[in-house]
Amino acid sequence: MIKTLALTALAMIAFAANSVFTRIALVETDIDPVMFTCIRLLTGALMLLAIVAFHQKSLAYPKGSGSFHGSFALFGYAIFFSFAYLSLGAGLGALILFASVQITMIVWAIYKGERPGPIEVFGILLAFGAFIYLVSPGLVAPDPLGTALMILSGISWGVYSLLGRGSKNPLQDTMGNFVRSAPLIIGAAIGLVLVADMWPIDPKGILFATLSGALASGIGYAIWYAVLPKLARTSAGVVQLTVPAIATAGGILFLGEQLSLRFVVASVLILAGVAIATIFKRAR
Repeated sequence: MIKTLALTALAMIAFAANSVFTRIALVETDIDPVMFTCIRLLTGALMLLAIVAFHQKSLAYPKGSGSFHGSFALFGYAIFFSFAYLSLGAGLGALILFASVQITMIVWAIYKGERPGPIEVFGILLAFGAFIYLVSPGLVAPDPLGTALMILSGISWGVYSLLGRGSKNPLQDTMGNFVRSAPLIIGAAIGLVLVADMWPIDPKGILFATLSGALASGIGYAIWYAVLPKLARTSAGVVQLTVPAIATAGGILFLGEQLSLRFVVASVLILAGVAIATIFKRAR
């Protein structure tokens, strides 16, 4: 039990680290968001290939892993994520991403005919209302363009999650989606060089992109998928609520970011709403 809790906490820290690494790279180094995304996905693919090869004790590439639809959704999530962090703080970006993913999946479930109970509806409305409050115009409102880009990133990740439902080997399929994104990575990198004449010449930027891809993404997913079968479905959903909080702590610690009252109130209400909806959905 202690090992499961430790691994779960490590996975959540890894997911939150993606926000912190990306924000540091794009604020404190000269790396471009497109090149950051390319390096992140490439190093993530290489790490996942190594992990899958180690598990199956073979260098043979497992056929049928992932899908091109999944790779497009993955690339969309990653590229919008990077550009959004040009103007959003680590914790704020993680919260908007998380809320957008949850809202996407809730809307899809309702569209497919799922009818939530009264308490679930309360949780959904609470989270959605708090999200609207968070991004609504005002003196302390987040940057509109960054917010829109992170919402698109969250929608892309929601689609990615929906495409991956029912996977018999989620780690292997995740690896396949990273690998299948290679043409998009190559195309984006070539386009950046030809149009903007830019190369990732900042070693620190390359380092953080690699940490985001290989460590926070590749190893983070491997740990999460290893521990997921040992968690109850409700626990697995609720534990992910910690990611925005961890990212916020990382932003304060490593980037000196400040908390606004709007962010604190919206965070509590969004996470509470999602927790209520998740718990009572599983119970029902």
